Amino acid sequence: MFTTRPTLQGTFGMVSSTHWLASQSAMAVLEDGGNAFDAAVAAGFVLHVVEPHLNGPAGEVPVLLAPAGGEVRVLCGQGVAPAAATVAHYRGLGLDLVPGTGPLAAAVPGAFDAWMLLLRDHGTKSLADVLKYAVGYAEDGHAPVERVGETVGTVRELFATEWTSSAEVYLPGGEPPRPGELFRNPALAATWRRLIAEATEEAAAVTKTAAVTEGSTLTQTSGAAREQRGARETAAPAAGVRVAEIEAARRIWREGFIAEALVRQAGRPTLDTSGERHRGTLTAADLAGWSATYEAPATYDWRGWTLCKAGPWSQGPVLLQQLALLPPELPRYGSAAYVHLLIEGCKLAMADREAWYGDTGEVPPAELLADLLSQEYNAGRRALVGERASYELRPGSPGGRVPRISGHARAVAAGEYVAGPPGAPGAGEPTVAKPPTSPVPGEPEVSADGGTRGDTCHLDVVDRWGNMVAATPSGGWLQSNPVVPELGFPLGTRLQMARLEEGLPDSLAPGRRPRTTLTPSLALRDGVPVMAFGTPGGDQQDQWQLHFFLAVALRAQVRGGLDLQGAIDAPNWHNDSFPGSFHPRGMRPGSVTVESRTDPGVVGELRRRGHDVQIGEAWSEGRLCAVARDPRTGVLSAAANPRGMQGYAVGR
Repeated sequence: MFTTRPTLQGTFGMVSSTHWLASQSAMAVLEDGGNAFDAAVAAGFVLHVVEPHLNGPAGEVPVLLAPAGGEVRVLCGQGVAPAAATVAHYRGLGLDLVPGTGPLAAAVPGAFDAWMLLLRDHGTKSLADVLKYAVGYAEDGHAPVERVGETVGTVRELFATEWTSSAEVYLPGGEPPRPGELFRNPALAATWRRLIAEATEEAAAVTKTAAVTEGSTLTQTSGAAREQRGARETAAPAAGVRVAEIEAARRIWREGFIAEALVRQAGRPTLDTSGERHRGTLTAADLAGWSATYEAPATYDWRGWTLCKAGPWSQGPVLLQQLALLPPELPRYGSAAYVHLLIEGCKLAMADREAWYGDTGEVPPAELLADLLSQEYNAGRRALVGERASYELRPGSPGGRVPRISGHARAVAAGEYVAGPPGAPGAGEPTVAKPPTSPVPGEPEVSADGGTRGDTCHLDVVDRWGNMVAATPSGGWLQSNPVVPELGFPLGTRLQMARLEEGLPDSLAPGRRPRTTLTPSLALRDGVPVMAFGTPGGDQQDQWQLHFFLAVALRAQVRGGLDLQGAIDAPNWHNDSFPGSFHPRGMRPGSVTVESRTDPGVVGELRRRGHDVQIGEAWSEGRLCAVARDPRTGVLSAAANPRGMQGYAVGR
């Protein structure tokens, strides 16, 4: 079967990410003896540099990790709302939606601490080892992809007149970065160099004190006892220094020069999408009091596979429920009946997301998911899927609970709130560049008043030992907030996903995580991790991932392994028949956007069934990455999305 690229296969290590420099940096770490977790951290920091319009250090990242022989875990790098971020405060400013840009939309930054925890607990490399690739590209420069300059061009006036610290970085010489010319971010390189220097100094002092204490204890220990402990004591100093440096870096981020600069920036009045200048709510106490955390994944078993996702503080369970909604017998893959079934199931799962997902704690996540994913509940939901396209927002009542939908979402669903024409900013987190007339939202699009959408990155790594990781970094985009002058990167805007209405699962509240669209995936086969995958794309992420997973599970293999590249290359689609997650949170009932490569007969039948079908560009839907491992043979594989012309897989 023809594919745009081969599915890579090897036995040493495989990486797939949304930028070739991140993929190759991760591979360099593997070649240098690092494991998948070391490689993922290095790639994550490179993505901050080479895809600054898609993510940044003050953004967020959910990570799914599967240590060889261990259990799958979720590492939550999604920060919470600051203590002063209340509905009353925002309403008092005359707002009915959290702005899509500016410091009012900034949650506690989560990405940095999550990467540090991953490195500390599962990696083997030092802080300097994993940061050197990002430092090099920021300091010495890299040739930016076209969309960096195009994105900066759309905010040129805003940067020049309002966000002048951003102009200093992204308008060197008064012009946006150009493809083929080196672009540098010396402020970011200096931040990481200072962080490494301070963390090294602090760790040296800590380990010296610990060594003195340990030495005093050893003088009182018998020679036989010391001999028995010898191997551990020989290895301990290097490991101790490594961990001490990482812990020092975490403290500096939360309480040191980085924290001080972030808080100063949050306090500066900044023009945002409301058209007004606002100060943020982030404080030193907010930064000092938060850290990334581990938790068990949400899971669902389907035909011998187990899919692992983050919990309902993300949209991850949407993929699981879409699987739960499938009937025992599926229509032919790719047929109109097949596409119709998946679209209608997605609408039901997304309606449940709107009513039930969030970080409220009122319904324990395990209890909620048990009901949302139960056979009984989804059999009832499946019965709602008819031969015709639904134009309604139809949340269900898992466990007999009454669904709660915000007033804004009800107005959007009823057509009483107009968020702009198809393709307007806010219709969904974007994917790849498209002309202004495209019905599919393009990549970051920013107006002169700061109206913006950012996008997302993704990376997957598997190593020769069987360690596997999937991560979806996002937020902290160059167009989300002004660059912090002392640091070289901006704050994020994830609070825009929280509702300014009390009593909802996703209501804005201090200490709560805003419901995120970021949703990496890990798949197990007969209980063994075999595949890590994911994509940028906001509300589309778990739509595209479902299509990809089913293509892998239902179609033929290649060269004895999973046909990852064929599944990525297959024509894809998405629908917007639910309130979007991003400002101004619009909705297009009944809409379906398909790639022009889609069979015309399928398009015609979908229209006959009542779908409002829009035809997008031939290669416009999805930006998937994937790696896999065959536990029987140890053969590794990888593939990456050709759409957007920057995702790449590498390996051997």
